[in-house]
Amino acid sequence: MNPLARLLEAALFASNRPVPVDELAALDPEASPATVVAALGEIRDTYQANGHGVELVELGDGWQVLTRPEYTDAIERAQLAARPHRLSGAALETLAIIAYRQPIGRAEIEEIRGVNCGAILKSLHERALIDVTGRGEGMGRPLLYGTTPLFLEQFALRHLEELPRADELAVTLRAEPRAI
Repeated sequence: MNPLARLLEAALFASNRPVPVDELAALDPEASPATVVAALGEIRDTYQANGHGVELVELGDGWQVLTRPEYTDAIERAQLAARPHRLSGAALETLAIIAYRQPIGRAEIEEIRGVNCGAILKSLHERALIDVTGRGEGMGRPLLYGTTPLFLEQFALRHLEELPRADELAVTLRAEPRAI
C-alpha cells in the first residue's frame, strides 16, 4: 500500500466511528479528496484480496474498518465486542416511521402508531438516533424529527436511499413465518 493508504488505515483503525473523507484528507496536507478516495479503494481492495478478517466500509458520512459479517457471531459469543443496547419493538417502529417520513412531527407519529410516543422519542433522541430537524408550520410550530448520521451507522447504511422500499418490506413481512 502507498504511504497515504497506510496513514488512512492507521487513522481508521484508531477511530471508533466512521470518518468522513474531509477529516481523512486533513491528515495529509498534500492529499486531495480524490487521492483519499483512491487510497480508501486501495485499502478496501487489499483487505478483500488478502482475505482479511476485517473490511473497509462506507457508512453514513464516512469510512470505518469493521469485522467481516461472517465472524460477528463468533466474536459476540466470546464477548469480545460490546453490543449496542437493543431497541424495543415500539422504538424500532417509531424509528422506522421517522426514517421513512422525515421530517415528521410527534402528532403525525402518534397518529400512525395510535399511541403516545413522547418517552420513545426522548429515548431515541438520547441515543442520538434522531434529532430535531426543524419546526412545522402548524399551530404551536411543532418540532420535526429526522434521523442522524449515527442512525445510518447503526443500521449500516450509507444514505437513506438504501432503506428498503415499502413494497420490498411488504413482501418480506408476508414471507416471514409468524410465531404463535
